[in-house]
Amino acid sequence: MEQNDIGLIGLAVMGQNLVLNMERNGLRIAVYNRTRSTTDAFMKGPAAGKNIAAVYSLKDLSASLKKPRKVIIMVKAGPPVDEMISQLKPLLEEGDLIIDGGNSYFLDTERRSKEVESKGFRYIGTGISGGEEGALWGPSIMPGGKKEAYDILEPILKAVAAKVEGEPCVTYIGPRGSGHYVKMIHNAIEYGDMQLIAETYDILHRGLGLSTVELHQVFAQWNMGPLSSYLIEITADIFAHVDKESGRPTVDLILDQAGQKGTGLWASHNALDLMVPIPTIQAAVEARIVSAYKSEREVGAKTFARAEVQYSGDRQTFINEVADALYASKICSYAQGMALLRAASQEYGYDFKYAEIARIWRGGCIIRARFLNDIRTAYLKDPDLPNLLIAPFFKDALISREKAWRHVLETAIQLGISAPAMSASLAYFDAYRSARLPANLTQAQRDYFGAHSYRRVDRNGIFHTEWKNS
Repeated sequence: MEQNDIGLIGLAVMGQNLVLNMERNGLRIAVYNRTRSTTDAFMKGPAAGKNIAAVYSLKDLSASLKKPRKVIIMVKAGPPVDEMISQLKPLLEEGDLIIDGGNSYFLDTERRSKEVESKGFRYIGTGISGGEEGALWGPSIMPGGKKEAYDILEPILKAVAAKVEGEPCVTYIGPRGSGHYVKMIHNAIEYGDMQLIAETYDILHRGLGLSTVELHQVFAQWNMGPLSSYLIEITADIFAHVDKESGRPTVDLILDQAGQKGTGLWASHNALDLMVPIPTIQAAVEARIVSAYKSEREVGAKTFARAEVQYSGDRQTFINEVADALYASKICSYAQGMALLRAASQEYGYDFKYAEIARIWRGGCIIRARFLNDIRTAYLKDPDLPNLLIAPFFKDALISREKAWRHVLETAIQLGISAPAMSASLAYFDAYRSARLPANLTQAQRDYFGAHSYRRVDRNGIFHTEWKNS
């Protein structure tokens, strides 16, 4: 019996589409799912007639694979991954490779890689971004683990990854949990990007009175310029969609409660651990949490009722200003994500190559955008760039958009439209460019009530003041 190139466990939609992608690129795959009926439905449906073999036990999966065996796990993050690894280990041999392709927390991957490798196996924790469509036609892939393990897997990953200008959107990220860390930051930037777009929609819709037809036109136009990105593209599509039953715009029928699976929260917690400011991303996470308080918000709307007021200035000028404000805010969101990568690289010994990370995010993934080319260029010119904001291209972009950015937020405040992520982006920019912040007063307060001491601007040393006696 012909043996398979690779095995995959977990036939939810992402797993199925990744299998179809691999098969289309010349691989023979063995598939296993805990629920037999799911495997059967897949084999009778999308996998019919293809180089895909169904197996109904992990023992059969192991026996069906070429050596060194390569097994991709595509199951829910957390304990299910640990359970699957524990079941696999007795069936594998030294040198075989386990790949966790799910959205695992990077510290779990750190632990698993050490445990698995201590038994003589190889381990790769890889972020895969692009959703169902990306898995099928080419995702951005972020693999972390030992380099020799990546080298074994590299031909497969390059075959199935998205391609931009002929370059596959995959690269060796670094050791242990680094791949899942980069995926976490990708998702954190995604949170920020999505919230900024949502706030932009709110300002244009409620603040300027644009209809969904007009919003579609605006976003479609933006997608042809500097704001061009996957998220802008799909937002334009969303505004054009009409519910067949009611004839109303579908977006207007969707309950305003946003869900989340945890990667944004993970990044938020990790940023606090590493003491890296990511206010735009934090605001995006909190905005999703606030959205869950629907019943309380409805009471608040009645309690603090106010007349709806719209912007009265020139519409097209304001639309252009909103585009500038969105672009400037997006720069801050990406800058915060890249700054967190920099801190993690130092803390965990990941040795990230930031230009390479920007390169593989240009295609396949959710945050793919035109200006990732500019981010890549910035890090190629200066691999040790401390913050994206000071790269010449982005410095000029922020300076040229600052007036419009401030005007849009002033307008939102006047109209009573909440824009937490956009406001956080501007606050981040203002703080980063301030040579002196009011933290001197904060430190004085700490010294007053807790004798925490302080440093001075006029001489070296650590000082304490007896404030009540002065």
